Amino acid sequence: MTTLFSDTHPKMEALQIELIRRMPSWKKMAIVESLGETVKALALDGIRQRHPEATPEQLRRIFAEIILGTELARKVYDDAR
Repeated sequence: MTTLFSDTHPKMEALQIELIRRMPSWKKMAIVESLGETVKALALDGIRQRHPEATPEQLRRIFAEIILGTELARKVYDDAR
């Protein structure tokens, strides 16, 4: 088996992989959900830093444009009004 990470000892990496394989599906999904929420929070913080004057609604719209693309975000937000 080749290692995935150059900064992790191969035996430790194998142990990590084995522990993940043994983990129940619900736990894996909870970890993925948590990571997704963290990424979203970091993205919104970055948008907030670049647009400090923006309202929460404007921040959500900018975030949607980044994630969905301008055309789809426009359809979603403009149709909701």
